[in-house]
Amino acid sequence: MEVKYTDEQTFKKVDYSEKPLEIGEYEYCTFIGCNFSNSSLAEIRFSECEFLDCNFSNANLKNTSFQDVQFKNCKMLGLQFDACNGFGFATTFDTCQLDHSIFYKMKLSRSSFINCQLQSVDFSEADLKHSKLLSCNLQNATFLNTNLEMADFRNATNYSINPAQNRLKGAKFSLPEVVGLLDSYQIKIEE
Repeated sequence: MEVKYTDEQTFKKVDYSEKPLEIGEYEYCTFIGCNFSNSSLAEIRFSECEFLDCNFSNANLKNTSFQDVQFKNCKMLGLQFDACNGFGFATTFDTCQLDHSIFYKMKLSRSSFINCQLQSVDFSEADLKHSKLLSCNLQNATFLNTNLEMADFRNATNYSINPAQNRLKGAKFSLPEVVGLLDSYQIKIEE
């Protein structure tokens, strides 16, 4: 079966929840205002693509490849990124809603999450070494056996990270939110 190859195309306001995107390879493509909610992106490869103002909520990402892909202002609720093809996985998220998404055991080193909603996201056993989580809301996010070495959490809020259960060497945090590293010790901090 021949794989469809598409490059340097722009797709605007297409509703893929009605008719799914054709399986194939998409390189240097831009998707603007598209709806992928509840659709299947299984077995599709995106390389150096950009998604602007798109909705991916509850999309099927089984064996989907995201290689050097940028997401900006996207709604991405409940996505199972751990089902993606891990080969060459590299993403940047800017001002996206990723609540209830799963990154379990994923290699996310050098990934960027900037100004994102990451509430109840599962980062258990993920490799976030050298990644950026700048100005993100991490309320109820799970960090367990996660590599956070050299990760940048400056201006991130609402995180609770147990230093005894995660690797934090060289990670960057800012005040006053850094007290989220002490939550597991149930100590009282007064000003």
